[in-house]
This record gives sequence, C-alpha cells and structure tokens, in this order.
Amino acid sequence: MKIAFASTDGIHINEHFGWCKNFYLYELQNGKFEFVEILDSSKELQDEIDKLTYKIESIQKANIVCVAQIGPKASTMVKSANIYPLKSINENETIEKFLDILSNLINTNPPLWLKAVMAKAV
Repeated sequence: MKIAFASTDGIHINEHFGWCKNFYLYELQNGKFEFVEILDSSKELQDEIDKLTYKIESIQKANIVCVAQIGPKASTMVKSANIYPLKSINENETIEKFLDILSNLINTNPPLWLKAVMAKAV
C-alpha cells in the first residue's frame, strides 16, 4: 500500500491538494512504512479540471492521498481514480505521526475503508 502526502517540507501534512507542488510517497513494506520518492506536481495549469487531472496523474502510484485540505470536486475525481483521499486530523500534523496511527489501525482493527484500500493494493 502506498500513501502520498501533500507537504511543503516532507515533514508535515500541510498542503492543499490543488496547490501541492510535491507529494511525498511512502510504502508499507514488511510491516513498516518507508519513504519511496517525491512526486513532482509543480506544473502550473489555469483550467481547474486540467489542474486536478494533472495532480491526480502525479500521484497515480498511490492508493491513498493525505492532505491538509481538498475540495469536493477534487475529492470526487481522486476517488474516481481509485485513490482514497484523506484529510489530516490536526493542522500541521506530521507524516510520521499519521503513519504511526495508520500502522496501529492496520495492526489492530482496520476500519472498512482501510480494509478496502488494502485489498485493492494487493
């Protein structure tokens, strides 16, 4: 399972999906999340649909995208691309803390949405 994080610094989940210039991709490997790569999404497009389509293409490797904010149209488009959008719980939450929470969910009692994502990621 791979998760893309919208971040300005690679540490905090602090970027809006549509404004994000880089997504930080992590993958669950051998029971641990490991950093994989930075996904560039810095191209500036004026048309909203073109911009959202480009952002989604940038994170196509991911099963989940975690952002500080995401609009309803973008959220629907992300879901249509078989990527599960998540909004961080706290402002400026760290990627590390989010991954710890997600690991705990996976190892204890994953909610239905997470079971569905995990099943698709196999």
